[in-house]
Amino acid sequence: MNREIQQRLAWVKLFEETNNAGLVCRRCGISRPTLRKWWKRYSEQGVDGLNSQSKRPLKSPNTKINAELKALVLEMRSVRNLGARRLQTELMRLHEISLSLATIHNVLSLYQVEPIKKFRRKVDYIRYERPLPGDRVQLDTCKLGPWAISIHIN
Repeated sequence: MNREIQQRLAWVKLFEETNNAGLVCRRCGISRPTLRKWWKRYSEQGVDGLNSQSKRPLKSPNTKINAELKALVLEMRSVRNLGARRLQTELMRLHEISLSLATIHNVLSLYQVEPIKKFRRKVDYIRYERPLPGDRVQLDTCKLGPWAISIHIN
């Protein structure tokens, strides 16, 4: 028996001995609804009723992803090499399926899909060069502000 169950059993035993819920709640630092819940479970199921129970619902109406949708997302990712945001728009456009970005990211991370790697070529600098070294250049600047000066090198 773990510590939680022992503690709950102590609350219930103290309540059965004193039959005073206010005293038990003050002494143990719990609320009356909590004491009522554990006493009711203990009287119906015995010590087994003092185990913690999951509060998770059996069915969730907001669950949108199932095996078919997971397969569709993974197929579109592998065939078309789309990112999550583009997958979201393509699912809506082609299949009229609305999934959040977080859901799509969860599916991709669940199946450990590698991120898309885009190789971008570095754009070369545009250099202004003259064919002869020491050739004279004129630089004009305008509309920079009242403090700007036009530079003429001749």
